[in-house]
Amino acid sequence: MASISRSHGLIHLGLDVHKDSISVALLHPGSDAADVERIFHDEASVRRLIARLGDPRRIRACYEAGPTGYELHRLLASIGVRCEVIAPSLIPKAAGERIKTDRRDARRLARLHRAGELTAIRVPTVAEEAVRDLCRARDDAVADRTRARHRLSKFLLRHGVVWRGGTSWTLAHDRWLHGIRFDEPALQATFRHYLAVLEVRDADLRSIDADLVPWFSTEPFADQVARLAAYRGVDQLGALTLASEVCDFRRFASAQMFMGFCGLVPSEYSSGERTRRGRITKAGNAHIRRQLVESAWAYRHHPGLNRRTRQRQEGLPHDTVTRAWGAQLRLCSRFRRLASRKESGAVVATAIARELAGFLWAEMTA
Repeated sequence: MASISRSHGLIHLGLDVHKDSISVALLHPGSDAADVERIFHDEASVRRLIARLGDPRRIRACYEAGPTGYELHRLLASIGVRCEVIAPSLIPKAAGERIKTDRRDARRLARLHRAGELTAIRVPTVAEEAVRDLCRARDDAVADRTRARHRLSKFLLRHGVVWRGGTSWTLAHDRWLHGIRFDEPALQATFRHYLAVLEVRDADLRSIDADLVPWFSTEPFADQVARLAAYRGVDQLGALTLASEVCDFRRFASAQMFMGFCGLVPSEYSSGERTRRGRITKAGNAHIRRQLVESAWAYRHHPGLNRRTRQRQEGLPHDTVTRAWGAQLRLCSRFRRLASRKESGAVVATAIARELAGFLWAEMTA
């Protein structure tokens, strides 16, 4: 790869990007030592840098995916520079390397990029990223509501107020909460504040759900949402989450690769005659993994189609409905078999989630 780059006169840029600065390593054709400079992180500075280097078509740039997002990639692409966003966890690192600086990171990126040793991620479009962020905002709202529920329930438990009327957080439980009174004014004020926070969190979640509904039937997600939602345990919200996080299922050459992207494959350390496998890697997309595990719990029951699933399957191709039913037969049976041997339900749900990921990949690449 290096010899090809030199023969074509390509300039490789390794960019170590931060909020206010970019460390730029310039690796010129025929050179093994990169020159490093520091520029301010704004559009004008980036444009001046590229203009100084000449023809943008001769430039190959890369930077690590991180909190600064994809705006730099889009800016460089608009100028005509071919830029790749690199998966940080897959960057080769020397075992004995103990010094980390922005300059060293930029040089390493430029050198490895020219050698073809880096793994690029898929950069979503602006529309895809916007919907993905809205789905992630919903995840945050669910987490906030869960914390608010825990604070309220633990406060009540400390003062001997326990709900014994069945499942919590139902309408009956809500009526019970609003009927609680404390004699001490300070306790009543504390309870009122905790309850008010929970009501705000519920309202936030309902608002985000309403904002997501139009995207169920809007391109580029409409077809993916309809097909994914045909599967048991995957409602339209879950399907939109999967579609916005993955975007293009065909970029994974096999179901195993998609499972690895979800972090649902077992870790492994094998050498010689010894094979050792451990817990799942959790090295992939946490949002997809959470959704798949949540969906997997639906397969603990016997196969069947409820009213909502039938409604989601209306108008879909016969092949999609058939594949969804085949997946249900397989996963429901496997859930029960694993549950009879495993003590932990979470382990069983994770195993089913891994297989569900394979079925969904097969559906979206059929």
